[in-house]
Amino acid sequence: MDSYRHDPDLIKVIILDVTRAANSFGQTHLVKIREAYDLIDAIVAKAQAQGEFKDTVSPAFAAMAFYGAIEQVLTGWIFDLLPRGDDEFEQAKAFVVETICGGLDSVPAAA
Repeated sequence: MDSYRHDPDLIKVIILDVTRAANSFGQTHLVKIREAYDLIDAIVAKAQAQGEFKDTVSPAFAAMAFYGAIEQVLTGWIFDLLPRGDDEFEQAKAFVVETICGGLDSVPAAA
């Protein structure tokens, strides 16, 4: 997300041309995308093993959901569906973490 703030044109190409073009240009970058999934998967698995995240969601699924949430926020900025500014960038990061990690939290937050 911070990369978008610093180089929106590059992120636009990555989101629109690489990750969504799996049948062509994106095929050559799927190894790197898979590495990102695997790193997130490992973070989730470690948190589950330590009892910080519930284990009712597989680490692989949680990784895809997290990655997908970030991709959709970036898409929202690319297509001017979400406001862009320093405050919005910081808020979006917090919202993604709260949405995914809060949903995986082994102890629900107080209502």
